[in-house]
Amino acid sequence: MNGRLSDPTGVKQRHDQRGFRVGAIWLVAVCCLIIGILIATNLDLSSPSVAQVPTNVAQTGMYPVVDYDGEAHSPFVEVVERVQDAVVNVSARAQGRDLAWYLYGNNSISSGSGFFFREDGYVLTNSHVVANAADVRVKTASGYEYKGKLVGSDPLTDLAVVKVEPEEEITVIPFGDSEKIRVGDWAIAIGNPFPEQGLDRTVTVGVISAVGRSNLRFGTETPLYQHYIQTDASINPGNSGGPLLNLAGECVGVNAAITSPTGTSVGIGFAIPINMARAIVPDLIEEGKVSRGWLGVWLSNLTERQAKREGLEAVRGVMIDSVFQQSPAALAGIRRGDVVIQFNDREVTNTNQFSVLVSTVEAGAQVPIEVIRSGERKRLTATVADREAFLASVANRRQSGSVSIERWLGMDLVTFTPDMARDIGIDHVDGVYVVRVLGGSSADRASIAEGTIILQVNHEPISTIDDITMAAGQLRGSTKPIPLMVLEPDGSLARKVVRP
Repeated sequence: MNGRLSDPTGVKQRHDQRGFRVGAIWLVAVCCLIIGILIATNLDLSSPSVAQVPTNVAQTGMYPVVDYDGEAHSPFVEVVERVQDAVVNVSARAQGRDLAWYLYGNNSISSGSGFFFREDGYVLTNSHVVANAADVRVKTASGYEYKGKLVGSDPLTDLAVVKVEPEEEITVIPFGDSEKIRVGDWAIAIGNPFPEQGLDRTVTVGVISAVGRSNLRFGTETPLYQHYIQTDASINPGNSGGPLLNLAGECVGVNAAITSPTGTSVGIGFAIPINMARAIVPDLIEEGKVSRGWLGVWLSNLTERQAKREGLEAVRGVMIDSVFQQSPAALAGIRRGDVVIQFNDREVTNTNQFSVLVSTVEAGAQVPIEVIRSGERKRLTATVADREAFLASVANRRQSGSVSIERWLGMDLVTFTPDMARDIGIDHVDGVYVVRVLGGSSADRASIAEGTIILQVNHEPISTIDDITMAAGQLRGSTKPIPLMVLEPDGSLARKVVRP
């Protein structure tokens, strides 16, 4: 039987051809699928090589990487390796109750972070880390521990400088320019969170979430001068005093606080702008305290109605409520009712920011001020004075016996009289005037500033020194927090809590 008889109708041949076509189609489909997977997953079946590793965002559109000797790393690696050894652990044994006591219970040691900013051993940290310290210790990345000297502390900005005598070569972190940062910029935080667990030099990364945050409350140690950088780089207990860095390895902020319902990071942290530190650190090193600029005005935030009346496009600026007689503001021609929109060529947004701008100007400096008066813009020039000037005049009255003074909770207090109100160019209110605040005192820890007027103590009105004497007698021996209602130097009402 020959071959022709095996499939006389040709059915088998057609079936074989159809099967071949179906198989070919499936083969092509499988090949296309494999190629699609390779493309989608960016796989390469050739031998691994340096050329295959993504080296920049433009090539891959992926997370940024940088090529270091044939290895791909994020751009944060170079920054961290360059500066992390400058970050130190700062611990302070307090004379009395300190922040650690309130946060962690009966503990006389507070721990935080700091960093070297000068090669001769100067460390920048937070004031609340070393508040009321009897002994300060600084531990470096190499494991060396030094006895630190508290050179100067400023609770009103929550900054402090500690000096050690290093026996090793130290790394320093340069100051950047916090005015140049933008919302969305990368931010790198380095610090020592949860010090009891030994998590030294922990690195967290995020972005700048906002700038110029103010009117924040952090309990009794809330700083008066606030212009915070907000970041979502994780900041936890123990990170206080550590640096917030840009991608150039420069410090743009000093990590200071968080807002959180749990007490740990939820992505809302705050850092003190390094330009604020730049303005006060020289004073802390040379004098141990800060000399602040003073204009001699009382302020209020601009309302929407006032902004519209003055023809402003946004509700930004501050209203002058009153001007101290013979003050720098008065001599510059600033009047009650003026709206300040620029100071020293910087836009003015609110009272807190304006107070920060003024306080960081050196006494004697001449600064341009732009105001709106009855809808017209005017450019004036003021010579900024020292904020202590008025306080010194009150001290002179004290020495002459014309002023009765009482010391309570670390404050020197005098009755705020109509004559004093007239001298400083403000409306009189019943209360007592804070002439001086002793460093490390209960009032100091509650961030009460010189120039504050106390209106209530323990919810009772205060008019004279006699009222303070009576209140102090009633509260003698009590360990409960004492609530105060005060009029702050910038003219704003605030509640303070002082712990005896």
